[in-house]
Amino acid sequence: MALSWVLTVLSLLPLLEAQIPLCANLVPVPITNATLDRISGKWFYIASAFRNEEYNKSVQEIQATFFYFTPNKTEDTIFLREYQTRQNQCFYNSSYLNVQRENGTVSRYEGGREHVAHLLFLRDTKTLMFGSYLDDEKNWGLSVYADKPETTKEQLGEFYEDLSQPRGA
Repeated sequence: MALSWVLTVLSLLPLLEAQIPLCANLVPVPITNATLDRISGKWFYIASAFRNEEYNKSVQEIQATFFYFTPNKTEDTIFLREYQTRQNQCFYNSSYLNVQRENGTVSRYEGGREHVAHLLFLRDTKTLMFGSYLDDEKNWGLSVYADKPETTKEQLGEFYEDLSQPRGA
C-alpha cells in the first residue's frame, strides 16, 4: 500500500515542472461553522505535490498518515490528533491549528515558525485539499485527503486536474 502512494506522488512530479495550478478549486473561501463541521472527523493522507523543497522532502518520507480534526468554533481552533508512519516508525502528534476564517486558512507553529495552509474543497465532499504558497510559483504545493484510506479514480482525478491547470485558467 505504501508503495502505491509513493508511486502516486512520484508520478505527480512532471506536473510540477509543467504548470502552475490555479483553478476554481484553488481559490480559498472563508471558513464558516459549516466548513468546520464538514472537516470534523477522521482524514487520511492520499497524495501531495510540493515545489517547496522542505515540504517536498518531508512528504517523501511519509508511508501513511491519518488524523482527527476536532474543531472548536468559539475559539477558532482545531484540535489535531495525527498518526503517521515514516521510515518504518510510527509517530503520534497532537496540536492545535489556528483558524483564520476570513482568508480560508489554518496554521500551526512547528519548528519555531508558522506553517499556513489554505483549506480547499473538491467537488466530492469526502475529500479536501490543503494548498501552500498558492501565489508563489517556486514554492506552491497541494495535499489531498479523503475520509477513507483509498480514493476513487474520480477523487484522485480531480486532484490531478487541479495540479495540471495552468495559471489563470
